[in-house]
Amino acid sequence: MCTSAAANIFSVNTAAAQSGNNAAPFVDISNSFAKQQIMDLYRNNIISGTSGRKFEPKKPVTRAEFMAMAIRILRLKPTANDLPSYTDVARNSWYYGDVQAASDLKLAYGKDSGKFRPLGRITRQETAVMIMRMLKQQDVGQTWRSVSYKDNGDIALWAAADVRKISTLGLMNGNAGNFRPKDSITRQEMAAVLDRILHNPRWSAELKKSPSAGIQLGWQYGSTTAQFIKQVSNSSINTLSPRYHYLQKDGSVSDSTDPALISWASSHGRKVWSMLGNRSNAELTHTILANDQKRSWVIKQLIGYVKKYRLHGINVDFENVQASDRSNLTAFIDELAAELHGVNAKLSVNVSPDLGTSWTAAFDYRALGDRADYIILMGYDEHWAGAPTAGSVSSLPWLEKAAEKLVAYVPRKKIILALPFYSREWIKDTGAYSGDITLVRQGEIARNFNAVKEWNSGMGQYVLEYGKQGVNHRIWAEESRSLSLKAAMAADRGITGFAYWYPGAETKDVWTSLKNAVRYASYKFS
Repeated sequence: MCTSAAANIFSVNTAAAQSGNNAAPFVDISNSFAKQQIMDLYRNNIISGTSGRKFEPKKPVTRAEFMAMAIRILRLKPTANDLPSYTDVARNSWYYGDVQAASDLKLAYGKDSGKFRPLGRITRQETAVMIMRMLKQQDVGQTWRSVSYKDNGDIALWAAADVRKISTLGLMNGNAGNFRPKDSITRQEMAAVLDRILHNPRWSAELKKSPSAGIQLGWQYGSTTAQFIKQVSNSSINTLSPRYHYLQKDGSVSDSTDPALISWASSHGRKVWSMLGNRSNAELTHTILANDQKRSWVIKQLIGYVKKYRLHGINVDFENVQASDRSNLTAFIDELAAELHGVNAKLSVNVSPDLGTSWTAAFDYRALGDRADYIILMGYDEHWAGAPTAGSVSSLPWLEKAAEKLVAYVPRKKIILALPFYSREWIKDTGAYSGDITLVRQGEIARNFNAVKEWNSGMGQYVLEYGKQGVNHRIWAEESRSLSLKAAMAADRGITGFAYWYPGAETKDVWTSLKNAVRYASYKFS
Protein backbone atom coordinates (compact mmCIF):
# COMPACT_ATOMS: atom_id res chain seq x y z
CA MET A 1 0.00 0.00 0.00
CA CYS A 2 1.42 3.38 -0.93
CA THR A 3 1.75 6.05 1.71
CA SER A 4 -0.74 8.42 0.10
CA ALA A 5 -3.48 5.80 -0.09
CA ALA A 6 -2.76 4.58 3.42
CA ALA A 7 -3.02 8.09 4.79
CA ASN A 8 -6.64 8.25 3.59
CA ILE A 9 -7.68 5.20 5.55
CA PHE A 10 -7.84 7.08 8.81
CA SER A 11 -8.72 10.59 7.69
CA VAL A 12 -11.12 12.34 10.03
CA ASN A 13 -14.73 12.32 8.83
CA THR A 14 -16.00 15.22 10.90
CA ALA A 15 -18.60 16.30 8.35
CA ALA A 16 -20.03 12.80 8.06
CA ALA A 17 -20.15 12.38 11.82
CA GLN A 18 -21.96 15.67 12.31
CA SER A 19 -24.41 15.24 9.46
CA GLY A 20 -25.85 11.96 10.70
CA ASN A 21 -26.29 10.86 7.08
CA ASN A 22 -27.46 7.22 6.95
CA ALA A 23 -26.41 6.73 3.33
CA ALA A 24 -23.58 4.26 2.78
CA PRO A 25 -20.32 6.21 2.50
CA PHE A 26 -18.70 3.55 0.29
CA VAL A 27 -19.73 1.97 -2.98
CA ASP A 28 -18.31 -1.49 -2.24
CA ILE A 29 -19.83 -2.49 1.12
CA SER A 30 -23.40 -3.34 0.12
CA ASN A 31 -22.66 -7.08 0.24
CA SER A 32 -20.39 -6.94 3.30
CA PHE A 33 -21.63 -8.73 6.42
CA ALA A 34 -20.19 -5.77 8.38
CA LYS A 35 -21.87 -2.99 6.37
CA GLN A 36 -23.58 -1.40 9.39
CA GLN A 37 -20.46 -1.70 11.57
CA ILE A 38 -18.32 -0.07 8.88
CA MET A 39 -20.77 2.81 8.71
CA ASP A 40 -20.77 3.18 12.51
CA LEU A 41 -16.98 3.35 12.64
CA TYR A 42 -16.93 5.79 9.75
CA ARG A 43 -19.30 8.13 11.57
CA ASN A 44 -17.18 7.83 14.72
CA ASN A 45 -14.02 8.87 12.82
CA ILE A 46 -12.29 5.58 13.53
CA ILE A 47 -11.97 4.34 9.96
CA SER A 48 -12.62 5.51 6.40
CA GLY A 49 -11.93 4.34 2.88
CA THR A 50 -8.82 3.34 0.97
CA SER A 51 -9.34 5.61 -2.02
CA GLY A 52 -12.24 7.57 -3.40
CA ARG A 53 -15.41 5.92 -2.13
CA LYS A 54 -13.94 2.45 -1.79
CA PHE A 55 -13.54 0.61 1.50
CA GLU A 56 -12.16 -2.71 0.21
CA PRO A 57 -13.79 -4.78 2.99
CA LYS A 58 -11.85 -7.97 2.20
CA LYS A 59 -8.43 -6.32 2.20
CA PRO A 60 -6.06 -7.44 5.03
CA VAL A 61 -5.35 -5.01 7.88
CA THR A 62 -1.71 -3.99 8.43
CA ARG A 63 0.01 -3.52 11.77
CA ALA A 64 0.16 0.24 11.25
CA GLU A 65 -3.54 0.40 10.40
CA PHE A 66 -4.45 -1.53 13.53
CA MET A 67 -2.46 0.83 15.73
CA ALA A 68 -4.26 3.80 14.21
CA MET A 69 -7.61 2.11 14.88
CA ALA A 70 -6.62 1.28 18.45
CA ILE A 71 -5.49 4.82 19.26
CA ARG A 72 -8.69 6.29 17.85
CA ILE A 73 -11.09 3.91 19.54
CA LEU A 74 -9.31 4.50 22.87
CA ARG A 75 -9.73 8.27 22.34
CA LEU A 76 -5.99 8.85 22.52
CA LYS A 77 -3.82 11.16 20.41
CA PRO A 78 -0.94 10.33 18.04
CA THR A 79 2.43 11.40 19.45
CA ALA A 80 5.43 12.55 17.43
CA ASN A 81 8.03 11.16 19.85
CA ASP A 82 11.37 12.92 19.69
CA LEU A 83 13.16 9.55 19.90
CA PRO A 84 11.57 7.06 17.47
CA SER A 85 10.93 3.58 18.81
CA TYR A 86 11.53 1.70 15.54
CA THR A 87 13.97 1.99 12.69
CA ASP A 88 11.34 1.23 10.03
CA VAL A 89 8.71 3.72 11.19
CA ALA A 90 9.72 6.98 9.54
CA ARG A 91 8.86 10.32 11.10
CA ASN A 92 7.06 11.42 7.93
CA SER A 93 4.93 8.29 7.66
CA TRP A 94 1.19 8.74 8.23
CA TYR A 95 1.25 6.18 11.02
CA TYR A 96 4.32 7.44 12.97
CA GLY A 97 2.28 9.14 15.71
CA ASP A 98 -0.10 6.21 16.11
CA VAL A 99 2.63 3.60 16.40
CA GLN A 100 4.55 5.80 18.85
CA ALA A 101 1.48 6.43 21.00
CA ALA A 102 0.77 2.70 21.11
CA SER A 103 4.39 1.94 22.01
CA ASP A 104 4.35 4.50 24.81
CA LEU A 105 1.48 2.60 26.43
CA LYS A 106 2.86 -0.90 25.80
CA LEU A 107 0.13 -1.63 23.26
CA ALA A 108 2.61 -2.11 20.43
CA TYR A 109 5.84 -4.06 20.31
CA GLY A 110 8.46 -4.53 17.63
CA LYS A 111 8.92 -7.70 15.67
CA ASP A 112 12.73 -8.01 15.61
CA SER A 113 15.95 -5.96 15.67
CA GLY A 114 14.24 -2.68 16.49
CA LYS A 115 11.73 -3.00 13.64
CA PHE A 116 7.96 -2.72 13.82
CA ARG A 117 7.05 -4.08 10.36
CA PRO A 118 4.23 -1.52 9.98
CA LEU A 119 3.03 -2.80 6.62
CA GLY A 120 2.97 -6.41 7.71
CA ARG A 121 -0.42 -8.07 7.89
CA ILE A 122 -2.06 -9.01 11.19
CA THR A 123 -3.39 -12.51 11.68
CA ARG A 124 -6.58 -13.27 13.53
CA GLN A 125 -4.73 -14.72 16.51
CA GLU A 126 -2.47 -11.66 16.66
CA THR A 127 -5.60 -9.52 16.61
CA ALA A 128 -6.95 -11.44 19.60
CA VAL A 129 -3.75 -10.81 21.56
CA MET A 130 -3.61 -7.11 20.68
CA ILE A 131 -7.25 -6.40 21.49
CA MET A 132 -7.12 -8.23 24.82
CA ARG A 133 -4.01 -6.20 25.65
CA MET A 134 -5.78 -3.01 24.57
CA LEU A 135 -8.81 -3.80 26.77
CA LYS A 136 -6.63 -4.81 29.74
CA GLN A 137 -8.27 -8.22 30.03
CA GLN A 138 -6.66 -10.33 32.71
CA ASP A 139 -7.24 -13.89 33.88
CA VAL A 140 -7.49 -12.91 37.53
CA GLY A 141 -11.05 -13.06 38.84
CA GLN A 142 -12.61 -14.01 35.53
CA THR A 143 -13.76 -17.28 34.00
CA TRP A 144 -12.94 -17.88 30.36
CA ARG A 145 -14.67 -20.66 28.49
CA SER A 146 -12.74 -23.36 26.72
CA VAL A 147 -12.08 -22.85 23.04
CA SER A 148 -13.79 -25.51 20.95
CA TYR A 149 -12.86 -24.60 17.42
CA LYS A 150 -12.16 -27.34 14.91
CA ASP A 151 -8.74 -25.83 14.26
CA ASN A 152 -7.71 -25.48 17.91
CA GLY A 153 -4.46 -27.21 17.06
CA ASP A 154 -3.50 -24.38 14.73
CA ILE A 155 -3.73 -21.74 17.47
CA ALA A 156 -0.28 -20.81 18.76
CA LEU A 157 0.42 -21.37 22.44
CA TRP A 158 1.24 -17.68 22.92
CA ALA A 159 -2.21 -16.72 21.57
CA ALA A 160 -4.37 -19.49 23.03
CA ALA A 161 -5.33 -17.65 26.25
CA ASP A 162 -6.31 -14.49 24.39
CA VAL A 163 -8.29 -16.39 21.77
CA ARG A 164 -10.17 -17.99 24.67
CA LYS A 165 -10.78 -14.55 26.24
CA ILE A 166 -11.90 -12.78 23.09
CA SER A 167 -14.24 -15.66 22.24
CA THR A 168 -15.78 -15.60 25.72
CA LEU A 169 -16.36 -11.86 25.37
CA GLY A 170 -18.06 -12.39 22.02
CA LEU A 171 -15.74 -10.05 20.15
CA MET A 172 -14.40 -12.65 17.72
CA ASN A 173 -16.11 -15.84 16.63
CA GLY A 174 -15.20 -18.60 14.26
CA ASN A 175 -16.48 -19.33 10.82
CA ALA A 176 -18.02 -22.74 10.19
CA GLY A 177 -16.53 -23.88 13.48
CA ASN A 178 -13.02 -22.67 12.66
CA PHE A 179 -11.18 -19.71 14.20
CA ARG A 180 -8.68 -19.48 11.31
CA PRO A 181 -5.90 -18.18 13.62
CA LYS A 182 -3.23 -17.79 10.95
CA ASP A 183 -5.43 -16.05 8.37
CA SER A 184 -5.00 -12.32 7.94
CA ILE A 185 -7.86 -10.37 9.47
CA THR A 186 -9.76 -8.34 6.90
CA ARG A 187 -10.98 -4.78 7.12
CA GLN A 188 -14.61 -5.87 7.44
CA GLU A 189 -13.75 -8.41 10.14
CA MET A 190 -11.83 -5.77 12.09
CA ALA A 191 -14.73 -3.36 11.72
CA ALA A 192 -17.08 -5.93 13.23
CA VAL A 193 -14.77 -6.49 16.22
CA LEU A 194 -14.20 -2.80 16.92
CA ASP A 195 -17.87 -1.95 16.61
CA ARG A 196 -18.68 -4.59 19.23
CA ILE A 197 -16.28 -2.81 21.57
CA LEU A 198 -18.05 0.50 20.98
CA HIS A 199 -21.43 -1.08 21.69
CA ASN A 200 -20.42 -2.74 24.93
CA PRO A 201 -22.15 -0.49 27.53
CA ARG A 202 -19.45 -0.85 30.17
CA TRP A 203 -16.54 -0.26 27.80
CA SER A 204 -18.34 2.56 26.02
CA ALA A 205 -18.88 4.32 29.35
CA GLU A 206 -15.17 4.03 30.14
CA LEU A 207 -14.17 5.43 26.76
CA LYS A 208 -16.45 8.42 27.23
CA LYS A 209 -14.88 9.37 30.55
CA SER A 210 -12.90 12.57 30.83
CA PRO A 211 -10.36 11.93 33.59
CA SER A 212 -9.32 14.89 35.66
CA ALA A 213 -5.87 16.25 34.90
CA GLY A 214 -5.36 16.76 38.62
CA ILE A 215 -2.61 19.06 39.74
CA GLN A 216 -0.01 19.72 37.04
CA LEU A 217 2.76 21.74 38.67
CA GLY A 218 5.73 23.31 36.95
CA TRP A 219 8.69 24.93 38.69
CA GLN A 220 10.21 28.02 37.13
CA TYR A 221 13.91 27.56 36.53
CA GLY A 222 16.38 29.58 34.50
CA SER A 223 13.69 31.51 32.67
CA THR A 224 12.32 35.03 32.72
CA THR A 225 8.68 35.68 33.50
CA ALA A 226 7.92 36.05 29.80
CA GLN A 227 9.72 32.80 28.99
CA PHE A 228 7.98 30.94 31.81
CA ILE A 229 4.58 32.17 30.66
CA LYS A 230 5.30 30.89 27.16
CA GLN A 231 6.47 27.54 28.54
CA VAL A 232 3.35 27.13 30.66
CA SER A 233 1.08 28.24 27.81
CA ASN A 234 2.39 25.37 25.66
CA SER A 235 1.93 22.74 28.36
CA SER A 236 -0.62 21.03 30.60
CA ILE A 237 0.59 22.94 33.65
CA ASN A 238 -2.18 24.43 35.79
CA THR A 239 -0.15 25.25 38.91
CA LEU A 240 2.90 27.50 38.76
CA SER A 241 5.71 27.38 41.30
CA PRO A 242 8.13 30.28 40.77
CA ARG A 243 11.22 30.31 43.00
CA TYR A 244 10.42 33.57 44.77
CA HIS A 245 11.30 33.00 48.43
CA TYR A 246 14.47 31.83 50.22
CA LEU A 247 15.60 31.64 53.83
CA GLN A 248 18.19 34.30 54.66
CA LYS A 249 20.96 34.31 57.27
CA ASP A 250 19.25 37.00 59.31
CA GLY A 251 16.07 34.94 59.51
CA SER A 252 14.20 36.93 56.90
CA VAL A 253 12.60 35.49 53.78
CA SER A 254 13.62 37.00 50.46
CA ASP A 255 10.95 38.11 48.03
CA SER A 256 11.47 38.33 44.26
CA THR A 257 7.82 38.01 43.29
CA ASP A 258 6.96 39.33 39.85
CA PRO A 259 3.39 40.70 39.90
CA ALA A 260 3.25 40.25 36.12
CA LEU A 261 3.30 36.47 36.51
CA ILE A 262 0.68 36.56 39.25
CA SER A 263 -1.56 38.70 37.05
CA TRP A 264 -1.12 36.43 34.03
CA ALA A 265 -1.86 33.31 36.08
CA SER A 266 -5.01 34.87 37.51
CA SER A 267 -6.34 35.84 34.09
CA HIS A 268 -5.53 32.43 32.60
CA GLY A 269 -6.96 30.18 35.30
CA ARG A 270 -3.66 29.02 36.79
CA LYS A 271 -2.81 28.67 40.48
CA VAL A 272 0.45 30.01 41.93
CA TRP A 273 2.24 28.14 44.73
CA SER A 274 5.32 30.24 45.40
CA MET A 275 8.35 28.18 46.35
CA LEU A 276 10.24 28.59 49.65
CA GLY A 277 13.79 27.24 49.38
CA ASN A 278 16.78 26.80 51.67
CA ARG A 279 19.49 26.57 48.98
CA SER A 280 20.55 23.22 50.55
CA ASN A 281 22.11 25.13 53.48
CA ALA A 282 21.82 22.66 56.35
CA GLU A 283 23.30 24.96 58.99
CA LEU A 284 21.03 27.89 58.16
CA THR A 285 18.01 25.61 58.01
CA HIS A 286 18.82 24.20 61.45
CA THR A 287 19.25 27.67 62.92
CA ILE A 288 15.73 28.62 61.87
CA LEU A 289 13.90 25.33 62.37
CA ALA A 290 15.29 24.78 65.87
CA ASN A 291 14.17 28.19 67.12
CA ASP A 292 10.49 28.77 67.86
CA GLN A 293 10.69 32.54 67.38
CA LYS A 294 12.58 32.31 64.06
CA ARG A 295 10.11 29.72 62.74
CA SER A 296 7.25 32.02 63.65
CA TRP A 297 8.91 35.00 61.97
CA VAL A 298 9.46 33.04 58.75
CA ILE A 299 5.83 31.94 58.78
CA LYS A 300 4.59 35.48 59.45
CA GLN A 301 6.54 36.77 56.45
CA LEU A 302 5.20 34.03 54.20
CA ILE A 303 1.59 34.73 55.21
CA GLY A 304 2.25 38.38 54.43
CA TYR A 305 3.42 37.48 50.93
CA VAL A 306 0.42 35.20 50.39
CA LYS A 307 -1.93 38.05 51.28
CA LYS A 308 0.00 40.72 49.38
CA TYR A 309 0.21 38.81 46.11
CA ARG A 310 -2.94 36.68 46.53
CA LEU A 311 -0.96 33.48 46.23
CA HIS A 312 -2.81 30.17 46.21
CA GLY A 313 -0.18 28.35 48.21
CA ILE A 314 3.41 27.80 49.29
CA ASN A 315 5.67 25.00 48.09
CA VAL A 316 8.40 24.15 50.62
CA ASP A 317 11.61 22.89 49.03
CA PHE A 318 14.11 22.18 51.81
CA GLU A 319 17.02 19.97 50.82
CA ASN A 320 20.01 18.72 52.81
CA VAL A 321 18.14 19.00 56.11
CA GLN A 322 19.97 17.42 59.04
CA ALA A 323 18.50 14.21 60.44
CA SER A 324 18.47 15.82 63.89
CA ASP A 325 15.99 18.39 62.56
CA ARG A 326 13.32 15.80 61.78
CA SER A 327 10.98 16.92 64.57
CA ASN A 328 11.80 20.59 63.95
CA LEU A 329 10.87 20.30 60.28
CA THR A 330 7.60 18.60 61.20
CA ALA A 331 6.82 21.36 63.69
CA PHE A 332 7.53 24.03 61.09
CA ILE A 333 5.22 22.36 58.54
CA ASP A 334 2.54 21.92 61.19
CA GLU A 335 2.64 25.61 62.12
CA LEU A 336 2.87 26.83 58.53
CA ALA A 337 -0.05 24.64 57.42
CA ALA A 338 -2.29 26.04 60.16
CA GLU A 339 -1.52 29.64 59.18
CA LEU A 340 -1.90 29.01 55.44
CA HIS A 341 -5.23 27.28 55.91
CA GLY A 342 -6.34 30.35 57.86
CA VAL A 343 -5.94 32.43 54.69
CA ASN A 344 -7.36 29.73 52.41
CA ALA A 345 -3.98 28.77 50.89
CA LYS A 346 -2.45 25.35 50.27
CA LEU A 347 0.82 23.90 51.53
CA SER A 348 2.88 21.41 49.52
CA VAL A 349 6.15 19.89 50.68
CA ASN A 350 8.83 18.42 48.41
CA VAL A 351 10.39 15.18 49.61
CA SER A 352 13.07 12.94 48.15
CA PRO A 353 12.65 9.16 47.78
CA ASP A 354 13.48 7.45 51.07
CA LEU A 355 16.68 5.54 50.37
CA GLY A 356 17.54 4.99 54.02
CA THR A 357 20.25 7.66 53.98
CA SER A 358 20.83 10.85 55.96
CA TRP A 359 19.62 12.85 52.94
CA THR A 360 16.01 11.86 53.63
CA ALA A 361 16.15 11.15 57.37
CA ALA A 362 14.55 14.52 58.20
CA PHE A 363 11.39 13.69 56.23
CA ASP A 364 8.77 12.09 58.45
CA TYR A 365 6.48 10.98 55.62
CA ARG A 366 3.48 10.21 57.82
CA ALA A 367 3.67 13.36 59.91
CA LEU A 368 4.27 15.64 56.93
CA GLY A 369 1.44 13.97 55.05
CA ASP A 370 -0.92 14.54 57.95
CA ARG A 371 -0.18 18.25 58.08
CA ALA A 372 0.47 19.38 54.51
CA ASP A 373 -2.14 19.44 51.76
CA TYR A 374 0.22 17.77 49.30
CA ILE A 375 3.48 15.86 49.36
CA ILE A 376 5.51 16.11 46.18
CA LEU A 377 7.80 13.14 45.55
CA MET A 378 10.83 14.32 43.59
CA GLY A 379 11.11 11.26 41.38
CA TYR A 380 14.62 11.82 40.06
CA ASP A 381 18.32 11.89 40.93
CA GLU A 382 18.55 8.13 41.32
CA HIS A 383 22.07 8.73 40.02
CA TRP A 384 22.96 12.30 40.81
CA ALA A 385 25.63 14.62 39.49
CA GLY A 386 28.91 13.32 40.83
CA ALA A 387 27.44 9.97 41.89
CA PRO A 388 30.01 7.18 42.37
CA THR A 389 28.49 5.21 39.48
CA ALA A 390 26.83 6.20 36.23
CA GLY A 391 23.19 5.42 35.71
CA SER A 392 19.62 6.53 35.22
CA VAL A 393 18.13 9.73 36.56
CA SER A 394 14.92 7.81 37.26
CA SER A 395 14.52 4.17 36.28
CA LEU A 396 10.99 2.79 36.49
CA PRO A 397 11.71 0.11 39.16
CA TRP A 398 13.47 2.66 41.35
CA LEU A 399 10.58 5.11 41.05
CA GLU A 400 7.98 2.41 41.69
CA LYS A 401 9.77 1.45 44.88
CA ALA A 402 9.94 5.09 45.98
CA ALA A 403 6.24 5.63 45.24
CA GLU A 404 5.20 2.47 47.06
CA LYS A 405 7.07 3.56 50.18
CA LEU A 406 5.44 6.99 50.18
CA VAL A 407 1.97 5.55 49.52
CA ALA A 408 2.34 3.46 52.65
CA TYR A 409 2.43 6.63 54.77
CA VAL A 410 0.68 9.38 52.81
CA PRO A 411 -2.86 9.26 51.36
CA ARG A 412 -2.76 8.90 47.58
CA LYS A 413 -5.02 11.93 47.15
CA LYS A 414 -2.23 14.02 48.69
CA ILE A 415 0.66 12.73 46.57
CA ILE A 416 2.07 14.53 43.54
CA LEU A 417 4.79 12.81 41.53
CA ALA A 418 7.53 15.03 40.11
CA LEU A 419 8.95 13.79 36.81
CA PRO A 420 12.31 14.68 35.21
CA PHE A 421 12.52 16.74 32.05
CA TYR A 422 16.26 16.18 31.94
CA SER A 423 18.80 13.41 31.75
CA ARG A 424 22.54 13.15 32.36
CA GLU A 425 25.45 12.57 30.07
CA TRP A 426 28.09 10.15 31.33
CA ILE A 427 31.51 9.19 30.04
CA LYS A 428 31.02 5.53 29.26
CA ASP A 429 34.50 4.12 29.91
CA THR A 430 35.03 5.81 33.29
CA GLY A 431 31.44 6.28 34.43
CA ALA A 432 32.25 9.92 35.21
CA TYR A 433 29.53 12.57 35.17
CA SER A 434 29.69 14.80 32.11
CA GLY A 435 26.71 17.13 32.49
CA ASP A 436 22.96 17.62 32.81
CA ILE A 437 21.07 17.94 29.54
CA THR A 438 17.54 18.93 28.62
CA LEU A 439 15.31 16.56 26.67
CA VAL A 440 15.65 18.91 23.72
CA ARG A 441 19.44 18.67 23.83
CA GLN A 442 19.24 14.92 24.35
CA GLY A 443 17.42 14.50 21.04
CA GLU A 444 19.92 16.71 19.26
CA ILE A 445 22.79 14.62 20.60
CA ALA A 446 21.10 11.38 19.51
CA ARG A 447 20.73 12.67 15.96
CA ASN A 448 23.95 14.64 15.60
CA PHE A 449 26.19 11.85 16.91
CA ASN A 450 24.22 8.92 15.43
CA ALA A 451 23.73 7.43 18.86
CA VAL A 452 23.08 3.71 19.16
CA LYS A 453 19.75 3.42 20.94
CA GLU A 454 18.54 0.36 22.84
CA TRP A 455 15.32 0.01 24.81
CA ASN A 456 15.85 -1.45 28.28
CA SER A 457 12.48 -2.92 29.21
CA GLY A 458 13.60 -3.64 32.78
CA MET A 459 14.43 0.01 33.41
CA GLY A 460 11.68 1.39 31.20
CA GLN A 461 13.93 3.66 29.12
CA TYR A 462 16.35 3.93 26.24
CA VAL A 463 20.11 3.83 26.71
CA LEU A 464 22.01 5.94 24.18
CA GLU A 465 25.67 5.36 23.35
CA TYR A 466 27.80 7.52 21.06
CA GLY A 467 31.23 8.96 20.44
CA LYS A 468 31.88 12.62 21.13
CA GLN A 469 35.27 14.22 20.52
CA GLY A 470 36.89 10.82 20.60
CA VAL A 471 35.28 9.84 23.91
CA ASN A 472 32.48 7.31 24.38
CA HIS A 473 29.39 8.67 26.12
CA ARG A 474 26.19 7.21 27.50
CA ILE A 475 22.77 8.61 28.38
CA TRP A 476 19.92 6.89 30.17
CA ALA A 477 17.26 8.80 28.29
CA GLU A 478 14.06 10.36 29.54
CA GLU A 479 11.47 11.04 26.83
CA SER A 480 7.84 10.39 25.95
CA ARG A 481 8.00 6.63 26.21
CA SER A 482 9.81 6.47 29.55
CA LEU A 483 7.76 9.31 31.04
CA SER A 484 4.51 7.66 29.90
CA LEU A 485 5.39 4.53 31.84
CA LYS A 486 6.11 6.59 34.95
CA ALA A 487 2.88 8.55 34.60
CA ALA A 488 0.85 5.38 34.07
CA MET A 489 2.45 3.81 37.14
CA ALA A 490 1.43 6.80 39.23
CA ALA A 491 -2.07 7.03 37.75
CA ASP A 492 -2.64 3.31 38.39
CA ARG A 493 -1.89 3.98 42.06
CA GLY A 494 -4.35 6.82 42.32
CA ILE A 495 -1.73 9.53 42.77
CA THR A 496 -3.39 12.92 42.47
CA GLY A 497 -1.13 14.79 40.07
CA PHE A 498 2.28 15.52 38.60
CA ALA A 499 5.03 18.09 38.83
CA TYR A 500 7.82 18.75 36.34
CA TRP A 501 11.44 19.72 36.71
CA TYR A 502 11.51 21.76 34.69
CA PRO A 503 9.25 23.37 32.02
CA GLY A 504 11.18 24.47 28.96
CA ALA A 505 13.50 21.46 29.02
CA GLU A 506 10.94 19.09 27.46
CA THR A 507 10.16 18.31 23.84
CA LYS A 508 6.61 19.22 22.85
CA ASP A 509 5.52 15.61 22.25
CA VAL A 510 5.86 14.88 25.97
CA TRP A 511 2.59 16.61 26.88
CA THR A 512 0.49 14.53 24.50
CA SER A 513 2.13 11.33 25.72
CA LEU A 514 1.50 12.18 29.37
CA LYS A 515 -2.16 12.97 28.68
CA ASN A 516 -2.52 9.65 26.85
CA ALA A 517 -0.93 7.78 29.76
CA VAL A 518 -3.29 9.29 32.32
CA ARG A 519 -6.38 8.72 30.14
CA TYR A 520 -5.52 5.12 29.32
CA ALA A 521 -4.64 4.36 32.95
CA SER A 522 -8.08 5.63 33.98
CA TYR A 523 -9.90 2.98 31.93
CA LYS A 524 -11.30 0.08 33.94
CA PHE A 525 -12.50 -2.38 31.33
CA SER A 526 -12.59 -5.49 33.50
